[in-house]
Amino acid sequence: MNQRSGFRVGLFLLLAPGVLWLGLLIVLPHAELFLVSLRERVAPRVYESGLTNYLEFFIEPLYWNTFLRTATYSVMATALTLLIAFPVAYYIAKMLRGRPKNILFLLCLLPFWVSELVRALGWIILLRETGVVSTFLQTLGLVDAPVEFLYNDAAMLVGLIYTSMLFMVIPLVGALDTLDDSLIEAGYNLGGNGFVVLREIVIPHAMPGIVSGCIVVFMLTLGNYVTPTLLGGKDSLWFTEQIYNQFILRFNWEQGSAFGFLLLALSSFIVWAGLKLSRQSLGKVMT
Repeated sequence: MNQRSGFRVGLFLLLAPGVLWLGLLIVLPHAELFLVSLRERVAPRVYESGLTNYLEFFIEPLYWNTFLRTATYSVMATALTLLIAFPVAYYIAKMLRGRPKNILFLLCLLPFWVSELVRALGWIILLRETGVVSTFLQTLGLVDAPVEFLYNDAAMLVGLIYTSMLFMVIPLVGALDTLDDSLIEAGYNLGGNGFVVLREIVIPHAMPGIVSGCIVVFMLTLGNYVTPTLLGGKDSLWFTEQIYNQFILRFNWEQGSAFGFLLLALSSFIVWAGLKLSRQSLGKVMT
């Protein structure tokens, strides 16, 4: 075996696990679900091919209203997560050094040592009518009766932001860590104020981290099921709940598969639009 053949064999063995993983667990299941989404059940165990399952989405107002609502609130949650996470990431990356920096970063990681379900239940304990927040407000005399903070859009947004915060902080810290402090000092020395330095130096440098964090947070929020269901209540109208209902409650795998691909198309389009608006490439923001 010559050197070139040995290199090819080594490269094949190196790539084989990843290719098998992608092929068996991602490509093949998606291909199968796509074929299922094109089937129409006309009788027990009798199917026809067509786009009926996709057309049903546009015919029923509940489906596309929920679809648009999910997209809107996912974008809103992503934007709010960025606004909250950016100052935190900047403080960790540029204002702290050594052990305090590591400790604060560890504190950001702590909530994610438990499952998303446990974190959502924690918010229920805080926000329910007999929960910590309502009891505290009554103790201070600010309210006369228990207040229910759960089962509304605000509680759902709080849960979505809290659930995805870490996935925004990490790429922002990574991007801001590479920003040379001398560039910020030069901006101030040239007469710029804090807003100008932020707009002209910090944000452009951190843009790959911003876009990367927004993509991850948006995808996680759009596909979230637990948090909207538990904190938003029965009227949360999240599209993943529609998919769950089709698969689990109605045993309509054809319709559920179609809804899944519609959600995939929506997420892909919004990610593409975000990359175009920010003038970033997917390869750049993911490195």
